[in-house]
Amino acid sequence: MEMDNLGDGEEAHMLNGSVSESLNTRATLEEGYEADEPASQEQEGFLHHVSSQKSHFTDFEGKTSFGMSVFNLSNAIMGSGILGLAYAMSNTGIILFVILLICIALLSAYSIHLLLKCSGVVGMRAYEQLGMRAFGPVGKIMAALIITIHNVGAMSSYLYIIKYELPLVIQTFMGLTTKTEAWYLQGNVLIIIVTISVILPLALMKHLGYLGYTSGFSLSCMVFFLSVVMYKKFVIPCPLSNSTTTEHHLYTNGYNTTTVKGEECATKMFTLNTQTAYAIPIVAFAFVCHPEVLPIYTELRRATKARMQNVANVSIFAMFIMYLLTAIFGYLTFYGEVESEMLHTYMKVDPLDKLMLCVRLAVLVAVTLTVPVVLFPVRRAFLTFSYSVCQTFA
Repeated sequence: MEMDNLGDGEEAHMLNGSVSESLNTRATLEEGYEADEPASQEQEGFLHHVSSQKSHFTDFEGKTSFGMSVFNLSNAIMGSGILGLAYAMSNTGIILFVILLICIALLSAYSIHLLLKCSGVVGMRAYEQLGMRAFGPVGKIMAALIITIHNVGAMSSYLYIIKYELPLVIQTFMGLTTKTEAWYLQGNVLIIIVTISVILPLALMKHLGYLGYTSGFSLSCMVFFLSVVMYKKFVIPCPLSNSTTTEHHLYTNGYNTTTVKGEECATKMFTLNTQTAYAIPIVAFAFVCHPEVLPIYTELRRATKARMQNVANVSIFAMFIMYLLTAIFGYLTFYGEVESEMLHTYMKVDPLDKLMLCVRLAVLVAVTLTVPVVLFPVRRAFLTFSYSVCQTFA
């Protein structure tokens, strides 16, 4: 009996010891978890910038569709340089031009990939914030200034085209052979009217996605331009002048029945001359759209790096096809006689050609509707720069 009681007592003591040990272990674990909570809070405080970046990356829910984003980015890519691509091909040759165009397109797509990757790493989709993260307040201000200078320069070239082309188009449509002093033929007056009535209202849009409709219409105008360039290839034979032949060529509304082909109408596959150095930059800047990439990425619906990369790839591929067709058909129409501004070459054929006048008007509309897209990053950079200056002197 005593032995049994002793055994029962030892078992009870061991049972109580194991229970108390388990309870102590549980309490220790609970205390450990409670001790970890302040550490995690301290870690969150120490890595506060990481959490702020993550919340900043998702603070704006984009509402712009994939198609509208493609329209905006394609409109940003397409500039006035498309009018000089045929001239670039005439001074580089078809093979060298195609190689350059492919290389620039691939480099542009890859640079956009790197840009999206950098924005994903730091969790920011604004150039000013990337500059702030890399170089502090100085980098933020420098990024805003560089974007402003770059886009203002591009925008100035567009406004220059409007200023000098629109009076000529109006003069030709009115059938005037000489320019008068009427206000509607003054470039300075017309550029002010176009800026106030068209560019300014579009530039004041709250979101860049709203410009997708105007960008789509701008691209439609350039598709019309490309269609006419392809059509004119089969209407205007070469040569345009009697530089190598003594035969007189008569053009009526863009048509010519002469079939003589001079030496200047030979196709060049590869050529290098003194004008090649001026032709290469035309191709090099054909796909510049990087200041608009991050603003479009910010407003893209269901924005991811892969989705935005697809937007860039589709836009670059579409513009590559348009550039290539424009250059080939423009070059094969005039060969070595194509001018740096291709529309002026068509005007040499027949200045009163109504179809080409419509094309010139379509190009002017497309250029005008491109300006608000280019101006949007400038507006954002200006606001960021102004806010930084106010914070500095506050």
